[in-house]
Amino acid sequence: MEETDQRRANVELKARCRDREAVREALLRLDAEDCGVEHQVDTYFSMGSYRMKLRESSRGEHRLIWYTRPDTTDSRKSTYRLMPVLDPGAKRRILSLAMGVKQVVTKDRHLFLVGPTRIHLDSVDELGSYLEIEVVLGDAVTEAKGHRIVADLRRKLHVRDEDLVSRSYADLVGDALPA
Repeated sequence: MEETDQRRANVELKARCRDREAVREALLRLDAEDCGVEHQVDTYFSMGSYRMKLRESSRGEHRLIWYTRPDTTDSRKSTYRLMPVLDPGAKRRILSLAMGVKQVVTKDRHLFLVGPTRIHLDSVDELGSYLEIEVVLGDAVTEAKGHRIVADLRRKLHVRDEDLVSRSYADLVGDALPA
């Protein structure tokens, strides 16, 4: 695995998930491909208004992820760069020294695929259950089409307005910690 970065974009939505089993059943009715559960540890680094995290995965696919996106509850475009990481421990140590660690988030992520869409059912330590819908943009999927796909899946998965989340897991975990 070569450490080269890849530039990508998606349209995404995040929400609290009140009933994981109902969402899972709805996904199966949509013929979603069940890709299983992966344990992830995301180390977020202090970068001011920029966002960067090192994702360590139980599947051995470790990545450095740099991304930008607005903090809004509406579906939003996110642009990001992925860089495969060969030695996550060494990368974490060096970046921690250089930038400082903002937060560490541990979660179990159940991934489903529906066409160009990744749907995550996340069980996040200290926070609970969340649902993320991410439509990968590309030649066949424009940003406008991505927003339409998210809206359609939001309706089919019964995501309510009051469950929408605008912020990253790192920000939410930081808010949950005692002062």
